[in-house]
Amino acid sequence: MTFSIVARSADGGALGVAVASKFLGVGAAVPAALADVGAVATQSYANLAYRPQALALLGTGVAATETVAALLAGDAGPVDHRQVGVVGPTGAGATFTGAACHDWAGGTAGDGYAIQGNMLAGPQVVEKMEAAWLAGAGVGRLAYRLLAALRAGDDAGGDRRGRQSAALLVVAKGLGYGGTSDVLVDLRVDDHSAPVTELARLLEMHTLYFERPDPATLLDLTGPLGDEVRERLAAAGHPAGPGPEALDEALASWAGVENLEERIVAGAIDPLVLAQLRGTGA
Repeated sequence: MTFSIVARSADGGALGVAVASKFLGVGAAVPAALADVGAVATQSYANLAYRPQALALLGTGVAATETVAALLAGDAGPVDHRQVGVVGPTGAGATFTGAACHDWAGGTAGDGYAIQGNMLAGPQVVEKMEAAWLAGAGVGRLAYRLLAALRAGDDAGGDRRGRQSAALLVVAKGLGYGGTSDVLVDLRVDDHSAPVTELARLLEMHTLYFERPDPATLLDLTGPLGDEVRERLAAAGHPAGPGPEALDEALASWAGVENLEERIVAGAIDPLVLAQLRGTGA
């Protein structure tokens, strides 16, 4: 009923899950992840207890393959109908598909990833997801690499019953909002005719509002640019007093209203923030 990928970033710093299904709010049931510990997807008559159990096992150093074996061994329910994928902070991922899962059902795993699906249009869904994942080795942000794999599965037919929901969860130590959370990305599309496409749109918005700026792209708030920013802030109702500190304060105030506070750096402006300010000004 679902197809998913659990994976680890190339540098090992991030872990995540991407999933889509003809199922209401799949993000509420399938994915779980814990920074520096691992990620899990439980699906096909999903046993939601697998999520905390898997993370607890991974947290003690149990490998993904042994974690999956332990989950199944401790399951008093219909194991033949279960499907699960697990990845840890190191090593290969692991996947299991019960013999009674609705066709087409199966999965594949490799170093740092596991892909699985059931009630799919065919084996090409998993094959295309794996190919997209491997082709994205140079993609720096795990969320975008996971999304590319999910989109490849969707384009290959995905869930043979149709489309309804999708979700993306990525964790990394201290990289969440304000540096006080490990949840880097947590996006859900609960009921939509094109959930993977909508998920991609939300991820672009998330990048704008929640990612921190690339220091190499920052522009100094001096000279004509500083004057322009000052004028635009005033037009937007955030006038700045004289001096660079006042300009920083006015920009931060405006950015807070616009939900761009994660992109504010004293003495400089992120080009993405500048573009938004230019759209806001008179």
